[in-house]
Amino acid sequence: MAAGGAALALGALLLVLAALVWWWRRAAAGGAGRVCVAVLGDLGRSPRMQYHALSLARHGRGVALLGYLRDRPHGDVLRSGNIRLVPVADLRGLRVGPKLFQYVIKVIVQAIQLLYTMLKIDQPSYILLQNPPGLPSIAVAWVACLFWRSKLIIDWHNYGYTIMSLSHGRNHPVVQIAKWYEKLFGRLSDYNLCVTNAMKEDLWVNCNIKAVTLYDKPASYFKETPLEFQHQLYMKLAKDYEPFKPRTESVRSNAEMSAFTEMDEKNGHVIKTRGRPALLISSTSWTEDEDFSVLLKALQDYERYISEGVKLPSLVCVITGKGPLKDYYNGLINKLHFKHIQICTPWLEAEDYPLLLGSADLGVCLHKSSSGLDLPMKVVDMFGCCLPVCAIYFECLHELVKHNENGLIFRDSNELAEQLKMLFLGFPTLEGKLHNFRKNLRASKQLRWDESWDQTVLPLLRQNE
Repeated sequence: MAAGGAALALGALLLVLAALVWWWRRAAAGGAGRVCVAVLGDLGRSPRMQYHALSLARHGRGVALLGYLRDRPHGDVLRSGNIRLVPVADLRGLRVGPKLFQYVIKVIVQAIQLLYTMLKIDQPSYILLQNPPGLPSIAVAWVACLFWRSKLIIDWHNYGYTIMSLSHGRNHPVVQIAKWYEKLFGRLSDYNLCVTNAMKEDLWVNCNIKAVTLYDKPASYFKETPLEFQHQLYMKLAKDYEPFKPRTESVRSNAEMSAFTEMDEKNGHVIKTRGRPALLISSTSWTEDEDFSVLLKALQDYERYISEGVKLPSLVCVITGKGPLKDYYNGLINKLHFKHIQICTPWLEAEDYPLLLGSADLGVCLHKSSSGLDLPMKVVDMFGCCLPVCAIYFECLHELVKHNENGLIFRDSNELAEQLKMLFLGFPTLEGKLHNFRKNLRASKQLRWDESWDQTVLPLLRQNE
């Protein structure tokens, strides 16, 4: 039945192509300089593709940024005169019939929507497509490139079939079809980018696809946040989230306070409050590849350490993001009754997220790559803010996190709890590993996205024009 569904999807695409063939005359020899940056997902939650669009626009390219418009993209994208947002109709899914039937219908409808949208834009020289999701977007983008006589560039963030296997298992027929599809249609691209050297090697060995590694790098606005801006952010968040509100009244009547900072309203001078809690931050898409019960168990051990007399600070744990498992984990969080730990799960505006990372004391990453070949962008952003990280182990994590140099790698909740105890012992003094990690990050002078993109992607575009 699955093979029949795939054949049905292909047949539908051919019918759509026949119906739209008169559009061929629109494909003039022009299009030089224009690029379609596409993702069959939410543009607001696709930072790497937004970065691509901004880099292209910075070099004078006209960019059609194509995808779902659920969450607002970054302000720099919205303000750019060279970037035009092209929304794809957001399909919420069919609820009639067997799940396999629903999935096949969804793929067909998405293919038609995406192809229709790609053929409405001005002719591009390139279509730069995010994968995953690749089904049906790779095949559709390839057809659109044939129509426009454009080049197809696939930016491999991970493999779609390995993400599907988290829910269905690696041997499920749909997962196997997705794997076959990804390898077959991936070879039809003209150029390929990927996020790690491990993925570059895997693409070549297992898929016969030659790719160039473009590591995720932080944008320029991911940096340490000055104390005055920290205070403004804390006061803003305190309006909606209890953990950011002050624990005690200020001894000065003219002071404006948050849980972490205090500002003298007469002279505007900001200081950190005495006895302030430590600020721990993690970000997530609330999906199966991140097990947040690991962090919750570690926090329970941390609470126990304090009750046993260990000199540790109170914690504010902020977990940002949206996703399908958020309600499930919020239910677990609500069952916990901590005395020294507060947890909140806000959704931050795009401009506030870097500010919060640049204000935090420690980042925690629970991302486990479904393929073992991609790296968590959240850690890249944290490092851009000189924020030390504790990250859960997987195969190629060493390409980003250097254990005992810019952070720590753990394998389970017990190891994470011990790391939290070691890092926060004696907080908030400037001594200890936490301070050393931050010093190492400041001294590393890592490349920013713009520099890395100019060195890696720009030559690829120029050699073909």
